[in-house]
Amino acid sequence: MKQTTLCYLERDNQYLMLHRIKKENDASHDKWIGVGGKCEADESPDECMIREVREETGLTVLDWRYRGIVTFISDIWPCEYMHLFTASQWSGEETACDEGDLAWIDKQRLFDLTLWEGDKIFLRLLADPDQPFFSLKLEYKGDDLVAAKLDGHPLALATVAHKE
Repeated sequence: MKQTTLCYLERDNQYLMLHRIKKENDASHDKWIGVGGKCEADESPDECMIREVREETGLTVLDWRYRGIVTFISDIWPCEYMHLFTASQWSGEETACDEGDLAWIDKQRLFDLTLWEGDKIFLRLLADPDQPFFSLKLEYKGDDLVAAKLDGHPLALATVAHKE
């Protein structure tokens, strides 16, 4: 099972988002996501997140919160455990990313972007600062989200992923 991280850097009611447009054979091509990537051997999720944020943005995360784990099941991509973080403090200067374009996006505009349907679910969970650590399972057929479970309980996709 592939282990990855995803981090949403927060400032002034915005998230730093990555528009994935530069990488060949990218499962998230043309989607907007947070920053992150694959865990290396002997690397903890938080070590991976810090390294990936630095590589993709030039920023060094100083204060973060481990928010949840997302299990991705797909009929075309390898299964994945994604460790989800938010960060509120960092140092350094933002640099260009070789995987796409970085932009600070107002949180109320996130759902105007091209997002994975499952991302809409966990972005709503991240919007609640009192939301406890969660386990979210997302099942895709192709690019279509066909099932989701939050902490083991099925979610009704029509009311969760599409709610604006």
